[in-house]
Amino acid sequence: MSHKVDRITLKQLRALAEVAASDNIVTAAKNLGLTGPAVHSQLRTLQDALGVDLLSHQGRRKNSPTPEGTVLLEAHARIRAILERALAEIDDIRAGTTGTVVLGAVSTAKYFAPQIVARLQTDMPELQITLKIANRQATIAALARGEFDLCIMGRPPRAPLVEAVTLGDHPHVIIAAPGHPLTDAPGPLLEELTRHRFLLREEGSGTRALAIRFLTEMPAGQRLETIVMDSNETIKQAVMSGLGIALISAHTVAQEVVDGRLAILDVKGMPLVRQWFLLHGSDEPLRPAAARVYDWLVARSDAMLPKLPGVF
Repeated sequence: MSHKVDRITLKQLRALAEVAASDNIVTAAKNLGLTGPAVHSQLRTLQDALGVDLLSHQGRRKNSPTPEGTVLLEAHARIRAILERALAEIDDIRAGTTGTVVLGAVSTAKYFAPQIVARLQTDMPELQITLKIANRQATIAALARGEFDLCIMGRPPRAPLVEAVTLGDHPHVIIAAPGHPLTDAPGPLLEELTRHRFLLREEGSGTRALAIRFLTEMPAGQRLETIVMDSNETIKQAVMSGLGIALISAHTVAQEVVDGRLAILDVKGMPLVRQWFLLHGSDEPLRPAAARVYDWLVARSDAMLPKLPGVF
């Protein structure tokens, strides 16, 4: 096994990743600043070293990764993340507390995370803060690969193991277009809500998971009409257009509610209050720059979250 590892190079792995991503050796070669034959040679050497095919040439995609190729691509992503962290640590050592801190956040947090980064850059101009946003599933996967120093999300994942601290309340509400029949209903019950079309986030979204748990309380045998959308922004626009109602993070709709473009329904038991957490991997200590940002965030925590007087 060790002799195979010794024959693998980062250039070969990068060539594999580029070809798999672009599905074209010519494009991959251009991105790498190499010739097509050079990229082909690196792939052939890598496959010969492992004794397996890493790319499949069947189907619509000409260079889709095989199961073995997928495993190697995931390993390459982890290796790159580890090396990037190592280089960041070297920069910290050379320049004291300066350096780059990568802050991950679930997509729902994008409505306040940029403001947090702006305040961080004002208070700590010597640090470079990188913000990466994705849905919950993708964020957890990136966290497992070690791509983040710190991460803002709702319920901490079971894996990878993390250390988490509460930042503040995360209320969820049911929204509708102003003038929707339910806006005049006094405390509509779930049975009334489910007579209307529900707009849901995509698989892998934390907001979707919460909505599904909420809707499991609907009366047995009642049919629910749903439409799936891939972002909170799309859902907000759809609700404004009267396409349906939605359970959504109150922090994503605060401005639209203030402006009168969306209405929060007065539903019994709402808002559903969850928590925002700041977390990081528990397998190693925070670098000095990341520790400074961590302390800064914890000290300000709830004050950084959007407010809507009378609602949350």
